Amino acid sequence: MEKGSERSILIAGAGPVGLTLALELARRGLRPRIVAKAKGPTPANESRALGVNARTLTLLEECGATPMILHKARRINRFRIASRGKQLLTVDTARLRWRYSPLYALPQGETENILLGLLSRLHIAPEWQTAVEAVSGDVEKPQVTLRRADGATETVSPDILVGADGAHSVVRENCGFAFPGDSMDMPFYLADYRYIHPVETNYAEGNFLNPGVLARIPVSEDTLRYISTREDYETLIEHPTDVRDRPWVSSFRISFRHVETMGRGNVFLAGDAAHVHSPIGARGMNLGIEDACWLAWLISEGREAEYSDLRMPAIQTVIQATRRNTAFVTLSNPVLTTLRRLVLPWMKLFPASTRAVLRTISGRDTPAPPWIPGAK
Repeated sequence: MEKGSERSILIAGAGPVGLTLALELARRGLRPRIVAKAKGPTPANESRALGVNARTLTLLEECGATPMILHKARRINRFRIASRGKQLLTVDTARLRWRYSPLYALPQGETENILLGLLSRLHIAPEWQTAVEAVSGDVEKPQVTLRRADGATETVSPDILVGADGAHSVVRENCGFAFPGDSMDMPFYLADYRYIHPVETNYAEGNFLNPGVLARIPVSEDTLRYISTREDYETLIEHPTDVRDRPWVSSFRISFRHVETMGRGNVFLAGDAAHVHSPIGARGMNLGIEDACWLAWLISEGREAEYSDLRMPAIQTVIQATRRNTAFVTLSNPVLTTLRRLVLPWMKLFPASTRAVLRTISGRDTPAPPWIPGAK
């Protein structure tokens, strides 16, 4: 395969995945075009994808994003598990001798702005409010119709088209990618609370309510996110101080889906366009950033045909892990919830088991990037 420097590359989607792909291509001397239906990056009041894991920090070292993320992110030093408020298990990540802690908290918009700033240094900027309306023709030479906010259209024929345009990907749907899987009937509820005083943000906690679960995750120095399977979850929150406001509230249902191949001809998918799963473990954005980094490297080497074979095992690993962890967290059978409550405190006696969990959270359960010396 010829290398990518002489070929035109169109990226659909300018979230963390599309921006990472553009940045990783640009720093290798390629000039991608990136378009997005959105008006701009994720609004500051919508924290959305919060977790940045150790694998992502390793991947983003070479483009310069990692020190900027670490400067703004909040390191999660402890993971706490409780049952009806009684502490069952605390895992201290500060004792790990890993280069990075397994997980940091940073609102998605902050991550996007870091990537946008680095891209601007390379004289590349997303074309906002420019949507992929349709993709036609052969996947070897796709014809892409773009529509701008003013209604003007443009048809382009990139040598490589990448769909990083989310779970409802137009690229995926128009290019014949199957997206099999299933959904959970159970709804999840989410709210970010901002407080009038700073709050403790160095730990994340899951509290089993039996039935249901309520999780607490740091967002910023004065903001916490709560996620629950209980519709009445807001009445169950014990706030650490007086509430100022709720910047963001949402609800969603979880699906477990992935494409059967990550590429068809010269069309490739990355991130939520290719795979969706439970947010438990904070793997969604991080797995998509992995996709982007691998695809950029392969395109630069003229090896993009290998992309699907190299990425599918990692995607299957993560979906299996998130499905298993979600099932564990959402147990409703009284016998099983009692067993969970009795077993969890004993995990502290088995360091290997907690290290395995932290390895999954950190993203180190997928293959290390071969282009980064010493990556694990």
